[in-house]
Amino acid sequence: MIKAFAAFEPHGELKPFEYDPGQLKPDEVEIDVQYCGICHSDLSVIDNEWGITEYPVVPGHEVVGTIGKIGAGVKHLKVGQVVGLGWHAGYCNECEPCRTGDNNLCATAQATIVGHHGGFADKVRAAANSVVPIPEGIDPESAGPLFCGGVTVFNPLVQFDITPTDKVAVIGIGGLGHMALQFLNGWGCDVTAFTSSEDKKKEALELGAHHTLNSRDPKEIEAAAGRFDMIISTVNVKLDWNLYLGTLKPRGRLHFVGATLDPLDINVFSLIMAQRSISGSPVGSPLTIARMLEFAKRHHVKPVIEKFSFDNINEAIKRLRSGHAHYRIVLHR
Repeated sequence: MIKAFAAFEPHGELKPFEYDPGQLKPDEVEIDVQYCGICHSDLSVIDNEWGITEYPVVPGHEVVGTIGKIGAGVKHLKVGQVVGLGWHAGYCNECEPCRTGDNNLCATAQATIVGHHGGFADKVRAAANSVVPIPEGIDPESAGPLFCGGVTVFNPLVQFDITPTDKVAVIGIGGLGHMALQFLNGWGCDVTAFTSSEDKKKEALELGAHHTLNSRDPKEIEAAAGRFDMIISTVNVKLDWNLYLGTLKPRGRLHFVGATLDPLDINVFSLIMAQRSISGSPVGSPLTIARMLEFAKRHHVKPVIEKFSFDNINEAIKRLRSGHAHYRIVLHR
């Protein structure tokens, strides 16, 4: 039996829950969970904001642990190996995205916490090809957030051929944005942080930003007209997107990784006349996650975390809901 913490209703507290995972499949591994990050997507699933939650639900998709069991068909992993598991716990392995290495774009990928029990537990199972070894030199205690938030902001750098000479801005210096600043700085970019918090300006510079702009000051934003090759938005609120489009260079890109639910109100002429683009991306493939981990090791990218024990899991979730987490929360044994 696997011992876990589950929500039984929207907005409900997590309670102890046990389930029998059945026989380990040939292509699966079972991970002994040591750490697990808490992400806003966990809250969305707990609260059924997306209308896809199946109760009881065991959240947790920023898992770090050691492999306790391996299926008979698994050859590239071994028992005792330190690994991580992110948003996906399996793929169809047959569609074009899967066959070309874009497993994260698989339309029928198995989410770790939707229709599947996640990592708020002593163990979690997943398809072996969704599990990524963690290289030596990466702190396992803080590695969990890299498997969701980290790869979410790293993936655009790979997908859109960002160069070290590019000027890139980040909107929102929080759970995603604070890692984006570190990755972009390590990538060699000229990095600007858009933030509405005076307190975060100093820390944004310490994390890797070279400049800061007040996201609540339209005049300050207008003064940055035509400056950026790319803007990465990590926020989930509606902003004056046309104002931000004006800060892009010709052929610049406004890229969304934060899931704002409001429709985008866009002046199309701002796109057409300067050949600008708007795009979005999800988490990365296992290959991109592995590449991200090596980059993080080399450039000392490390999530800033607060730690809670699994026994205090509801306090940890309350902390995340408060909006005051600094910047990611990680559960530990």
